[in-house]
Amino acid sequence: MTSPSSAETFGDPAAERVIVVAGSGGPAGHAVVRALAASGARVVAADRVPQEWDDERISPVVVDLLDAEGTRAWAGAVAAEHGRVDGLVHLVGGWRGGTPFAETDLADWAFLHDLLVRTLQHTTLAFHEHLSRSPDGRVAIVSQHAAQHPAQDMAAYSTAKAAAEAWILAQADAFTGTAAATILVVKALLTDGMLKENPDASFPGFTHVDDLAQAIADLWNRPADQLNGRRLDLSHS
Repeated sequence: MTSPSSAETFGDPAAERVIVVAGSGGPAGHAVVRALAASGARVVAADRVPQEWDDERISPVVVDLLDAEGTRAWAGAVAAEHGRVDGLVHLVGGWRGGTPFAETDLADWAFLHDLLVRTLQHTTLAFHEHLSRSPDGRVAIVSQHAAQHPAQDMAAYSTAKAAAEAWILAQADAFTGTAAATILVVKALLTDGMLKENPDASFPGFTHVDDLAQAIADLWNRPADQLNGRRLDLSHS
C-alpha cells in the first residue's frame, strides 16, 4: 500500500499521527511507545540495539544518533515513508556522578555530553522542518531538577541536562503556529521493577514511567501555546 501524501494527511489534524521515540529501549521508552500506540499514533521506536514489539502500530528501527548525517537521512526516510512526522520524544539518557565536585572526572562530561546533548541536537535538527509542517508537531524531552539546581556531586550530569534544556528552549523559539517543544521535569523515574524490589519504599517525588508516558501522550491534547517553551514538573510530593 502506498503511503498517503503529506497534503492528504495534513488536511485532517486527527489523521493518524507519526511520532518518533528516540531511546525507546529502556523502561521509560517502552512505557511511552506503548502509550502513544494506544492513543492511535504510528510510533517509530528508535534505539541503538534491535527491539521486538508485538504491536503493528510500532515500527522498530536501529539508529546511531551520534551520526549526524545518518540521523538526518533517517529522518528523511521516516517522513518519506509515512508522509508526515508529528512528534519527536527524546528519551536518550545516561548517568555519571556521585563524587565530590573536586573529584569530577571530565570523561564523565564527555560521555554525558554525547548521550544527553549531542543526540538531542542531531535528532531535533533532523526532524525540525518536518515537525514544523505538522498541524500539531510536538517535541519533548525529560529533564531533572538538577538542571536548575545543580548539586556539587552531579556537576557533569547537571550541566548536560541544563544544556539539553537550553537547546530545546531555542527550538521552541524557532517554532511558530501549532508546533511546540516542551521540557518534562522529574525528580527521578519509578518502574514496577523498583516497586517490586522495594515494596516498603515510598519513593517520594518519583514519577512512575506510566505517568510520564501519559503526560507525553497528552501533549497532543493541549494547544501549542500552553506547551511551547514550557517546563512541566511531573514530580509528586
